[in-house]
Amino acid sequence: MSMFLKKRRSVPGLNTSSLPDLIFTVLFFFMIVTHMRTDNPRVKYTEPRGTELSKLPNRPTVYRIFIGKEVTEGSYRIQLNDKFVSIADIEDFFVQEKEHLSPSDAESITVSIKADRNVDMGVITDVKQALRRANVLKISYSAVQIEKKH
Repeated sequence: MSMFLKKRRSVPGLNTSSLPDLIFTVLFFFMIVTHMRTDNPRVKYTEPRGTELSKLPNRPTVYRIFIGKEVTEGSYRIQLNDKFVSIADIEDFFVQEKEHLSPSDAESITVSIKADRNVDMGVITDVKQALRRANVLKISYSAVQIEKKH
């Protein structure tokens, strides 16, 4: 009868030596693919539509100004770096920013205006005049691409 007794076999352990490589590969993938949003608009705005648009490079000297209706109120507000500002504050902000930047970076400051499509042009003109007084002359406008009609 001892001839028919089965020998107990042990199951080999799970090889986990490649597990850290897999985890770091997945982590690296998500770090590359994930887009981190730096601006948190606290105003509602509907972007205007246009046909001749180009993408603005994402450089550290690109600043975004949001002009739209405040979420809690109904009036138009200007937002710069997650806080509401006045026209005079815009000029002061960029004068101080230029002092902290190198001369080449100070010359390449670009401002992207993201304004509601129904905002008065006078508000945008006031913002542009404040930027001109601060010697920030590169301005772009954000819009949504639409197809051209033939």
